[in-house]
This record gives sequence, C-alpha cells and structure tokens, in this order.
Amino acid sequence: MKAKVGFLSLAEELKFYILSFLHSRDILRCTSVCKALRQTYMSSSELQYIIELSGQRLLLVPDVVDHTSISKRLQLLRDKAHTWFKLNLHSFKTVSLPRDLSSTHISIAGGHICLWKFNQNLAAIIPILSKPSRLQIKRNWSRGTLCSVPHSEILDVFMDPAQNLLAVSYVVTGGPLQSHKTVHVDLRALHDDSVHPQAAGRTLVLSGLPKFNTGYAKLKGFGRHIALLARQYDSPIASPISPERMWQLQIWDWKNSTASNCVLSNTFLDLRHEFDISFLGHNRLLVVTDDLKLYSIEDMSQTPQLMACFLLPFPLPDLGCPLPMDDSDIQHSSEPQKQAPQTMYTSDPKHQLLCITLSFCTQVFIISTRIFFDLDGIAGTPPIPWKCWGPSNTRIFKHAGPCSAYVSGNRVLQAFPIHKPYTHYVLHVMDFSPLAVANRRGLGQVVKESSTVVIGPSGESLTTSLPYVDVELDRKFGSGFVDLEGIWADQDGIYLLNANWQCRTETDILSDTPRSRWLEVIGV
Repeated sequence: MKAKVGFLSLAEELKFYILSFLHSRDILRCTSVCKALRQTYMSSSELQYIIELSGQRLLLVPDVVDHTSISKRLQLLRDKAHTWFKLNLHSFKTVSLPRDLSSTHISIAGGHICLWKFNQNLAAIIPILSKPSRLQIKRNWSRGTLCSVPHSEILDVFMDPAQNLLAVSYVVTGGPLQSHKTVHVDLRALHDDSVHPQAAGRTLVLSGLPKFNTGYAKLKGFGRHIALLARQYDSPIASPISPERMWQLQIWDWKNSTASNCVLSNTFLDLRHEFDISFLGHNRLLVVTDDLKLYSIEDMSQTPQLMACFLLPFPLPDLGCPLPMDDSDIQHSSEPQKQAPQTMYTSDPKHQLLCITLSFCTQVFIISTRIFFDLDGIAGTPPIPWKCWGPSNTRIFKHAGPCSAYVSGNRVLQAFPIHKPYTHYVLHVMDFSPLAVANRRGLGQVVKESSTVVIGPSGESLTTSLPYVDVELDRKFGSGFVDLEGIWADQDGIYLLNANWQCRTETDILSDTPRSRWLEVIGV
C-alpha cells in the first residue's frame, strides 16, 4: 500500500487554499507549532489578510468588487489602523453650522452631520465627507415642513443617509381626544420627502398602552430595523412625578411591514432610572435598565425572546445612553444612489464595544459585546452575577469632571477633563482590538493590568481588566471662550463640535446660544 501524501508535501498554492478555510485562531495555532507552516503563512498575503481582519475585529463585506491586490489591501488595512495612533488634530476640515440650528440635537451618520432643533422643528443634513459612490444629501427643513399634520408635536427625528431614510415620530395634541395621545412614525426618502422606495408603507402602526400617555419618544435604527423607545405616564398630562412610569419599546422591520408584534414594556423601578437599547447585529437587542437584558429579535412576528440577563454591580441612576452600534459601514441599496458604497469590510457585531456613561458623564463603562454572543451554557439560566461576566469583559474609567466618549467598532474616543473647573479637555484614542499592540508600532501605552475604581452610590470598589492601547493626542480643547461640545468617530475619522461663546449678542445671551458652532473633521 502506498503511503498517504503528507500535508506539508502539498504544493504551496494548495496549502494556502486549505488553510484559508480555517478560523484565524486555528491558522495561528498551526503556524505556531510548525516552522514550515509558519513560512507558508509569512509568504501568503491572503492568510495574513485573514488574520489582520480577525485581529482588527472586521468582517469582509460580501459581493463587493475590488480589483486591488490582496497584498495592497493588507498594507492599507495595517496602515489605516496605525494612523489612528498618530492622528494630526491640527489638520482638519471645518464645517460651519447654520445659525438658526445652533441649539439642536446633532448626530453624525454616513458621512453627514444631521441636525434637528426640537423646539422650533427645524432640521438640516449636511455632507461632511465625500466618497465617489456615496449619495450626498444636503437639505434644510423649515418650520412646519418636517410634519404637516395639524396640531402635531414632533417627538424625534431620525436620519439614515446610508439608506436615504428619514423617520419622524410625532403626536397630535389639539384634537378632542387630547388626553389619549397616539404616537405616529412617518417614513420618507431623505433626499426629497417622497415615499421611500423600500418602505412597506409611509406610516408605522404602533401598539400602544391605552391608559398611558407618551411624554418622551426616541427613534433608533439599524439596517432594516427601526425602534421607538417611549417613556409613558399613567396620567393625562405627562409628568416626571407621575405615580406610575412605564417604558415601552417597539421594533419594526420597516422594509417588510408597517405593523409589529415586537413589543416590550415594563415599569421603572426608580424615578431616576432611564432606559436605552443597542442593536447587536440584525437579530439581537440589548436593553439597558437596572440590568442588561439580551433579547432575540430574529422572529419579528412575536415579542422579543429573552436570551440572558446580566446583572450590574450597582443601579444605573443618571444613565447616559449606551452608544449605538454603527450601521453606516454596512451595504444598503436604496434609490437614488448610483451604487452602494464600496466598503471592503465592516465591524464584527460579535466583537465590538458598547459605552454607558453614568453619574452626569463622570464615569464611562466600556463593555465588549463578545459576552453577548458566547452564550454556551448561559441562555435560559438565572440572571448572571457581575463577577461571572463583568471584570474580564469591561473597563471602567472614572473622571474628576464630566467627559465625552464615543465608540466605533473596537475604538473608543474619550475627552478627558483636565484642570479645574474641568472645562478643558485632552483627547484619548483607545484601541481594544487584539492587533492593537502590533499596529501601534511603538506608539501609545499598552494597558493590560487590571484597574480598580470606587463607583456607585454605595462606594463599591470594582476591578476591570479588558486590555487596550491608549494614545493621548497632542492638542487641548476648551481654551478661552471656545468649548468642545461633542465628539464622534467612525471608520473614516473623528468629528469635533466646537462652540464660540465670545462677543455674543443680547439675543444670543437670552437664548443661551453661542456666537457660532463648527465641526472639525479629521480624516483617517
């Protein structure tokens, strides 16, 4: 009988091909125990590209045509990761914001800045980063054009440039049934207010609580999902001191149906408590109240199914929202786009970060989403104590004054307060991905040791140990009359909102409005 041909005797191309089917972890394991396989790995850009994507917690986007060679893609991927450690904050593009939208809700999405002045129902969207294949939308909505329904009061506005989507939630306040306000959600094309070509209908149907009245509502979106978070009261007039306070969440698959049975509701345990949600990919949802509850939303025809409950070491008063998973990288096809943005890769929802801010933004709670996907032996069990999941999957930062924080994939951008009265800031970029140490190329500080902070109303000591690389950037903010009012980050760069409070007019002072606001765009 002839001896079987050994794996190492195969042609190099065949070895490349076989190894490419392995998980990145198994590729590294093979190359660590066999010198010949190590040489095979070092000579293969394809295998190194697989490892680099995994190490940066990225996924290849399917069906994207790119004629760039694998070796070039690999080098670009490594160089871009390194660029985050040496950002030049003194070189930036400036985008001035309209004066009539100075006091407003601001968000960054899909290369655009989205603005909504809630007390006057003015809105605008302005492109800030251009890409050849990305739809550029520039619009202004004057008073009364966001919602033309008589006696209506707008509760929230959501813009998703990647899907050319505008969603507006509102209540009608002037009718005979004023004590029974019903929330409506309208969907439109962002570029011209027409019917969205992919929407199942123009208006989403809500499942309301008959005896409750909505005093607050917020829209969130992720791909085909739109969620409405509502805070409701059991009295005809919404009041924060109402005897009973409820929260309700409803999620729609807006491309396939205007109705939804995907509804959750509960009472608040404490008047100080807030609630928020974060989509974890397209089939899981995290609800943050007095604990972290993980739900499956794979079947939108039914109530979300509880998968696991993760207990926190202390209650969450003064909760700042967990920052949402960024869906702007993911490919969507929607008219009138010429073509979908040719993004080669996107963040892996199983290996991203969430951020919760506590106690007036002086405490920042970073959580790795891997714990919400590694549920072997956990699903369906009683609530999971903090000590069993928290210390190795989180990192807590405590600041002397209010700070700003934003997450994008596995990176965290934080504005650390310095110098009393803590109106000056220095920016830090933190990379929590496994390859951060390799891609920093000597820059920044590697933090692997545990850290302990005193936190919570009872002054409890908490130790957390999620490793990261920290880089302090070389520019300070908040000098003189210029304030740093907001920070954002995505795969293309960081965005810094500044306000000038010097030489304001009497009208500006009375309306608590700065003289000017502008956005600094630092590309990567």
